[in-house]
Amino acid sequence: MLLIAQAPPLRKSAKQYIEQYKDDAVHEMHEDGIPASITLAQGIQESDCGNSPLAVKANNHFGIKCQKEWSGPTYIQDDDEKNECFRKYRSVFDSYVDHSNFLKSRPRYAFLFQLNITDYKGWANGLKASGYATDPHYAKRLIKIIEDYSLYLLDTIKPPSPELIASVDKYFTDHEKKSHKEKHTTKNGSYDLSVSKRTVQFINNRKCIFTRTGETVDEISTEYGVDPRLIYRYNELKDVKEKGRFKSGEIIFLQPKRNKGQDDFHIVASGETMYSISQKYGIKLKKLYSKNNMQPGTEPLAGEKLWLRKAKK
Repeated sequence: MLLIAQAPPLRKSAKQYIEQYKDDAVHEMHEDGIPASITLAQGIQESDCGNSPLAVKANNHFGIKCQKEWSGPTYIQDDDEKNECFRKYRSVFDSYVDHSNFLKSRPRYAFLFQLNITDYKGWANGLKASGYATDPHYAKRLIKIIEDYSLYLLDTIKPPSPELIASVDKYFTDHEKKSHKEKHTTKNGSYDLSVSKRTVQFINNRKCIFTRTGETVDEISTEYGVDPRLIYRYNELKDVKEKGRFKSGEIIFLQPKRNKGQDDFHIVASGETMYSISQKYGIKLKKLYSKNNMQPGTEPLAGEKLWLRKAKK
């Protein structure tokens, strides 16, 4: 019997890693104030360009250990000590989000957020001084990665303006309506309604889509590869009446919504609900109630001002 050796999986290069995850790093920079160059350099360093067992098997690209507050899935491997507990994520993007939350939630890193967003050297040295890694050359390694691949250029990318986001949203909404009316000939000569994949959009720097008439959570799950249970959780569908099929143009998030909005406040229009407003601005429904000192389940009056970023005084 002839045995053929199986080729080892191809390693991902640093350039491939950067190309694959630079957009996620930039979005996290705009949302949480961590330089994209630092996030990518840490990802490259900690995950060996996404090739480490921790990255491959647990989607953990930043070497974040479980800590006492972690209640999610775990992955065990030897590190500084034997059988250490590391966080396991459903996706690499979740690892990027948790990396931002990890740095923001630790007081020892608070001073870093006072630095200029383009001060990658200050961030690299500050991370090392704050004990992010035990490697004595950690800061130098990050700086070398950033300069070798010119990652500092990512730190100069400005966030899209609300006007640009609105114009792009309108373009794709109009384009989608048009594509639904078009018919295309199939190979056997019959006709099918065009159902091309939608462009993922961003509200509050969270990925989302606008629904088509009559589709379900399961159909969205299949199209975008997001577990239906997560779609329910991200969109807090358990907190509103049970949904069957969606109407056209409803907002469905493919990532968790934020704790606060980008705008300071919203004036309630007739017919709007707390849930529809939370979807419109990409804010968690419970946080929206909390910021406005409202009892969950109650609804605002038309003309009322709702606070989106800070708590109501």
